[in-house]
Amino acid sequence: MKEMRYIDGVVSLRLDSERCTGCRLCTQVCPHAVFEMRDGKAVIVDRDACIECGACAMNCAWAAITVEAGVGCAAAIINGWIKGTEPNCGDDCCG
Repeated sequence: MKEMRYIDGVVSLRLDSERCTGCRLCTQVCPHAVFEMRDGKAVIVDRDACIECGACAMNCAWAAITVEAGVGCAAAIINGWIKGTEPNCGDDCCG
């Protein structure tokens, strides 16, 4: 999802392809199309589109996906939108 960008290179999302069974749940629950299937396994196609919501990890019964939901700059940006404030993740990365 190239039109939805946050801050590149800060997302905590990880995929262990060895654990992936190809169930497709991550591709179905991800609101930003971060995953797609290739050769029967999930792959991350746009890591920086991840908003760290955690839906993929919560739905992966094989623990192939990890993400620190609700942390990092993506959470700071979303909280800023909700509260009407400037994003602040506690680091110098968000302004």
